[in-house]
Amino acid sequence: MREPTQSGEPKNPFNSVPIEITVSVGRARPLIRDLIGLGENAVLTLDKRVEDPVELYVGDRLVARGQLEELTGDQAGQLAVRLTEISDLSNGLG
Repeated sequence: MREPTQSGEPKNPFNSVPIEITVSVGRARPLIRDLIGLGENAVLTLDKRVEDPVELYVGDRLVARGQLEELTGDQAGQLAVRLTEISDLSNGLG
């Protein structure tokens, strides 16, 4: 039996397990010959614009969308994502 939380729900031991979220800013589909020819300072064009939403994945499951932001203050220059749309995860991530 699990110990209840302050809300009366049982504690879930998985709530404290970290997960990795992948943020996808876009895709590129160069030809192999073009990819092989890329060098330092080459520019690879993506299928998205700077203002387009990014997609957040856990594994291969889309869990949210958001906008890239640059933090200020003590974390100036650090990238972050402001969530604008969250998938329904009530059935879990599987």
